[in-house]
Amino acid sequence: MQQHLNKTIGLVGLTFAGMTCMIGSGWLFGAYKAAKLAGPGALIAWLIGGAAILCIALTYIELGSMLPRIGGMVRYMDYTHGALAGFLTAWCNWLAIVTVIPVEAVASIQYLSSWPWQWAHNLFNPGTSALSTTGLLLASLLVVFYFLINYWSVRLFLRFMVLITVVKIFVPFFTVIALIYSGFHAANFTAYQHTFLPFGWAGIFTAVATSGIVFAFHGFQSIINLAGEAKNPGRNVPLAIIFSIVVVLILYLALQITFIGAVTPAQVMQGWQHLVFSSPFAQLALALNLHVLVLSLYVDAFISPSGTAVTYMATTTRMLYGMGRNGHMPKFMTYLDSRFQIPRNALWTNLLVSFVFLWLFRGWEHLVPIVSVTGVISYLTGPIAVVALRRLASDLPRPVRMPLLKVIASLAFVVISLILYWAHWPLTGQVIFIVAFGLLFYFYYQTKAGWPNFFQQIKSSLWLILYLFAIALLSYLGSTDFGGRNFIPYGWDMLAVVIVSLGFFMWGIQSAWLTPLLQKILQKT
Repeated sequence: MQQHLNKTIGLVGLTFAGMTCMIGSGWLFGAYKAAKLAGPGALIAWLIGGAAILCIALTYIELGSMLPRIGGMVRYMDYTHGALAGFLTAWCNWLAIVTVIPVEAVASIQYLSSWPWQWAHNLFNPGTSALSTTGLLLASLLVVFYFLINYWSVRLFLRFMVLITVVKIFVPFFTVIALIYSGFHAANFTAYQHTFLPFGWAGIFTAVATSGIVFAFHGFQSIINLAGEAKNPGRNVPLAIIFSIVVVLILYLALQITFIGAVTPAQVMQGWQHLVFSSPFAQLALALNLHVLVLSLYVDAFISPSGTAVTYMATTTRMLYGMGRNGHMPKFMTYLDSRFQIPRNALWTNLLVSFVFLWLFRGWEHLVPIVSVTGVISYLTGPIAVVALRRLASDLPRPVRMPLLKVIASLAFVVISLILYWAHWPLTGQVIFIVAFGLLFYFYYQTKAGWPNFFQQIKSSLWLILYLFAIALLSYLGSTDFGGRNFIPYGWDMLAVVIVSLGFFMWGIQSAWLTPLLQKILQKT
C-alpha cells in the first residue's frame, strides 16, 4: 500500500522552519568571525550573502511549488539529469545539512564553557577550538534530544519549532538594543587603519564564503524539503522563502552593526584579525555588566542552536527518504511509521551519522567552511533544473511561474561559482574529495540496479563533474587573495570564474533529458 506524508504545515510553520534554521549558531558566532575577516566591511559581506542566497532561492520557488516533493532539494536533479548528477548534488546537500546537527550541539557547549565556573571552562579548549571529552558527552545528549523531538510526530516538531523560533528572534533583537544602548563606539567603523574596508574587497568576499554567512542562510532549503508536507505549496512555499530570508538578513545586519560598535576601541586598534572571543556577545555583555542580557544569551545559546538542529534533523531525514525513493540509498530509508507517517529509519541513520561527525569534528569554526562549500555545491540543482524543466516539461502545472527565469538562474549560477572560488584554495579541493568519496555509494547501488541508462547518465552528468574540477583549478591558479598561486591576478580571476561558469550553465541546461522519473510525472498530469 502506498504511504503518503501528511500535509499539515502552513505558511507560518514553513516560515518558522526557515527562520529557525537560519537563526542558529550563526548569530552567536557569525558577526565575530565576519569582523575578523572583513572588519566593518562585514556589513557589506552580509548584504552580498543575503542577496546571493535570495537570488539562489528564487530558482527554487518555481521548483518547490511545481514539484512539492519530500526532500525536494535532493531530488530535482534526478528529474532532469538522471541518477549520477542527482546523486552528486544530493550527497552534497545531505552531507552539508546533517553535519550542522552536531555543529549546533558543539556551539551550545562552547558558549556554556564561558560560564564563571571551572567545570564549565573545562568543557572547551580555546587553544585547539575543540570540546573536551566531557563537553562531547554533553553535546551527545543534546543530539539525542534533537532526535527525540522528531521521533514522535510532525505536530510535536512543529509546536517545538514555533515556540523556539519566537524566543530565537527575541533574544538577538534584545542583544542589539541592550549593547547599542550601553556601549556603542561609532568610531570603530573607521578607526582601524582609518578605513571602513581594512582588508579590502577580498576580505569581504572571503567572509561571505567562510565566516558563517552562507552557512547562516542555508536554512532556507528546509522550506523546500518540507514542501511535500505543506498545505497550499504554490502559495506558501514562495512566501515562506522570501519572508524568512528578508527577516533574518535584517537581524544579522543589526547584529553585525552591534558587534562592531560594542568592541572596545583598544581592541579595535590592535586589529580586527586579532580579536579573541569564545562567547562573543556574552563576553561583551559581561564587560558592560549587563547581567540580564548575559543570562538571556546563555539560555539562548541552547535554544537557537537546538531549534536549528531539531529542524535539520527533520529535513535531513526527509532528504534520506528522498534519496531512498530515487534509489541512491537503501530502500528501508523510505519506510514510514504506520502511525505518525515519519521515516524513522532515516531518522535513526541521521542520529548515528551525527554522532560520528560530533566526535570527529569538535569545533564550530573548523567544520563551518566545509559545511558552507558543500552546501553551495548542492545549490547547483536549482538554476539548472528549473530552466531545464521549462524545456522538458513546459506543460507541467506551475503554481508559481518566475519572470525573467533564465536571467535569474544564470545570475544564481554565477553567484554560486564565485562563492566557491572565494572559499580559498585548498578548501575547494578538499570538498571535491568529499564529493568523490560519496560516489562509492552511487556505484554500489547502480551495480545492484544493473547500471540503467549508463551512457546517458555519464553524458548528462559530465558537465557537473568537469565543472567542479574547473572551479578547483581556477582556485589553484587564481590570485593569492583567495589562496591561489597568482597565475591569474586579482580581478581577472573572478572574471574568469564568471565566464567559465556561464559556459557550464549553458552546458548543464543542454545536458538535461527526459528521465524515467520525469516521464512518470508527466504521465500523471
